[in-house]
Amino acid sequence: MSTSEAVKGIRVAARQRERAEQSRRKATDELRKNLHAAQAEGLSIAQIAREAGLSRQGVYDLLADRPPS
Repeated sequence: MSTSEAVKGIRVAARQRERAEQSRRKATDELRKNLHAAQAEGLSIAQIAREAGLSRQGVYDLLADRPPS
């Protein structure tokens, strides 16, 4: 692999990683919004955790973490 091919590969991978990170942030924000809605509707943390495939602590962590403004 030539140096220019290596650099091109690094740049492509870096762009892919950034897109994946943005997608993860968006999905986490959407999940957080829905966790808050479920809690407001009176669902228990245990039920929310089961539905989300998370631990109860994971749900509490997401509920406590406010998305950036």
